[in-house]
Amino acid sequence: MLLGGISAQFPGQEATFAAGAMTGSVLFFFSLGYGARLLAPLFARPVAWRVLDAVIGCVMWSIAAGLAFG
Repeated sequence: MLLGGISAQFPGQEATFAAGAMTGSVLFFFSLGYGARLLAPLFARPVAWRVLDAVIGCVMWSIAAGLAFG
């Protein structure tokens, strides 16, 4: 439903938009799978998980601050 609403902004280009969305989705999930395999040795250490959690926490706080004060 979300992609359909966005594609309405491009009249006459719906098929191209759909092809691009599908290609982007396939590339994203393949990259996610292969990236996880490549980063598995790094995330075998607990320190790497703490760093990742801290980065995600900072991103979430910055989004919250932007929504609250922006």
